[in-house]
Amino acid sequence: MGAELSVLGVRKMTRRRWVWAVVWGGLLAGWAGAAEAGMVAREWKVDGTERKALVHLPAKSGAAPVVFAFHGHGGTMAQAARSFGVHTLWPEAVVVYMQGLPTTGMTDPDGRKPGWQKAPGDYADRDLQFFDAVLGSLKAEGRVDAKRVFAMGHSNGGQFTYLLWATRGDVFAAVAPSASAPGLGWYERLKAKPALHVAGTNDELVKFVVQERAMKVVRRLNGCAADGVPWGKAGPITGTMFPSATGTPFVSLVYPGTHKYPAEAPGLIVRFFKEQTAAK
Repeated sequence: MGAELSVLGVRKMTRRRWVWAVVWGGLLAGWAGAAEAGMVAREWKVDGTERKALVHLPAKSGAAPVVFAFHGHGGTMAQAARSFGVHTLWPEAVVVYMQGLPTTGMTDPDGRKPGWQKAPGDYADRDLQFFDAVLGSLKAEGRVDAKRVFAMGHSNGGQFTYLLWATRGDVFAAVAPSASAPGLGWYERLKAKPALHVAGTNDELVKFVVQERAMKVVRRLNGCAADGVPWGKAGPITGTMFPSATGTPFVSLVYPGTHKYPAEAPGLIVRFFKEQTAAK
């Protein structure tokens, strides 16, 4: 019996290693493919940990708009580059797809898959520090137009976008989270900022009622008009603009879909970002 257990243990271990080899092989292939598509994989050491990101740099040197785009829980920087495609929609911008680390989540209580911290102080602020390091290095290279820095992200990446807004708000000209909401313990730290939110009415993970509540909070924070006006439409997405007399408009992009990120959203987000410039 002991021998059988030993053999079974070896088989399980071998299978586990094989699975992880396949997973990491896929990740590496994705990273290589993304690099071939005009991006470079860069590394930063943050508090002793190696962190990675795929970075698109415009052909023209000098200061440019910068967009940070964050994958959801279980995603990768290469997958984010494919899903968001901001570097193809706005090639004149610096676009950064950062890679998360193993993080607990609603569908991953053991924290085996990559993601982002969900609140100030979570994981010793490892991801906020990572963001600071990346932005700092781009500034040192003269690549950042400080009036046009943006953040976007889906699901856990969208919540991290809200967290950046709450803790690094002065950095950004506008933000565009999707399928997410700010945390109850820190949403009051948000300050008026042009914002766009993408939400599916049939989201099975972050219920639409939760996202709708978050959008109402942002509209009130931004001093927006009670009634919205048509702003844009792409595929199943309907965009509504809520103007603000203080220059901090809010746009909702709502679609009759699930938690899956809609392919039509990035084009509308880039349009929104192009319309915003920080008053610095």
